[in-house]
Amino acid sequence: MMAPKVVQKPSGSVANPPVIQLESITKDYELGEIRIRVLHGINCTIHRGEFVAIMGPSGSGKSTLMNIIGCLDVPTSGSYKLDGRRVDNLSDRELSRVRNQKIGFVFQAMNLLPQLTAIRNVELPLIYRGMPRGERQERAIKALQSVGLEHRLYHRPSEISGGEAQRVAIARSLVNDPDIILADEPTGNLDSKTAVEIMSLLKKIYESGRTILVVTHDRSIAEWTHRILQIRDGQIEQEEIL
Repeated sequence: MMAPKVVQKPSGSVANPPVIQLESITKDYELGEIRIRVLHGINCTIHRGEFVAIMGPSGSGKSTLMNIIGCLDVPTSGSYKLDGRRVDNLSDRELSRVRNQKIGFVFQAMNLLPQLTAIRNVELPLIYRGMPRGERQERAIKALQSVGLEHRLYHRPSEISGGEAQRVAIARSLVNDPDIILADEPTGNLDSKTAVEIMSLLKKIYESGRTILVVTHDRSIAEWTHRILQIRDGQIEQEEIL
């Protein structure tokens, strides 16, 4: 398999250690007697403290790749090391523990529970960890303050704007203090002005020292990052350093 084309603009070298290492990753799905290969031998390294976009059209395999990186799914074959540890062969329980400790998720649909207030939505990952209520509330308030929503602590998703709801989702992704944030089409349901506000917030979070991966089909969103991995037909066909 040919290596992806690299389009490089002036940039310093990446000195930080790798946090995500994918080697020859494939992913198959079975539909009855038919086996469909979605990912075809993905090789990729993300270094700690990078801001990277995975960009491609619908059906390119980018969301499947993100699910594997986020330990929401496992590859059919290949090796995946997260922070130096192989995770492609872990049990569901072990994968759940890894997700909770190391990764924060931001989704296009936001996945907020409509009956819960902002603070309660942000507390959810801490409830799964068994954290005492007082500590949960303190951390949730700090997370909401960090995204500028200290005035929306007790509002439900239906009582705030789409941009504010996405900020709640980002606060929830931060509350466990993860090293990595995975954002899957985080601006897909937002107008252009609000999309800029959300990407500005993600950039600020990146500048605080976290590794961020953004999945998008939108070039203008991808250009907020420092490196773009172009995926098509289940293969990374080009890498662009911005």
